[in-house]
Amino acid sequence: MQTFEDYFEAGLKFHGHRCPAMPMGLRAGLTAMRILGVERSPDKELQVISETGEGHAAGCFLDGIMMATGCTYGKSNIKKLYYNKMAFTLIDVKTGRSVRVSIRNEILAQSLKSPFIEQRKSGVPPQDVPAEIADPVIEKVLNIPVEKLLNIYEIRTVELPKGKGVFEAEPCAQCGEMTFVNKLQETAIGKVCIPCAG
Repeated sequence: MQTFEDYFEAGLKFHGHRCPAMPMGLRAGLTAMRILGVERSPDKELQVISETGEGHAAGCFLDGIMMATGCTYGKSNIKKLYYNKMAFTLIDVKTGRSVRVSIRNEILAQSLKSPFIEQRKSGVPPQDVPAEIADPVIEKVLNIPVEKLLNIYEIRTVELPKGKGVFEAEPCAQCGEMTFVNKLQETAIGKVCIPCAG
């Protein structure tokens, strides 16, 4: 992906619907990367510590962050803290340099009063919100200057724990499903997975 439009179009396909929160996350993620002077993470070069949670628009925000940074749950380089905030920290794993970014209060407050959110509150699924309602809110997010959209905090250096990937698995002694050995637990019947251990 070369341009913001490339990221935005890919983000829409990845996310699945048009809404203001995904492009907020996309812009926030790209801004954090620019500040740290890093590129999108093809493996585990970056790490995201997300302050989002469940049951609110911050889930869409996090999809934008994942699209921008390349940090994903599959690569295990993203962690969610469940603070229910539109905020995250991006970490350059090689240097330990990090930056925290959040959506400015006034922007989030305005967004939560938008006609798009009124539709969502009334039970309309995001993909069914009419374009004439969704698009103006999205356009505002796409065009607002970064300094009015985001709080950007000072760069800090963090200490990251070192670890190796686990590449060995054994069948659980009770259910028989292959389980990576770092999560098997020793019991009277042998090594079992977490669900079987109770």
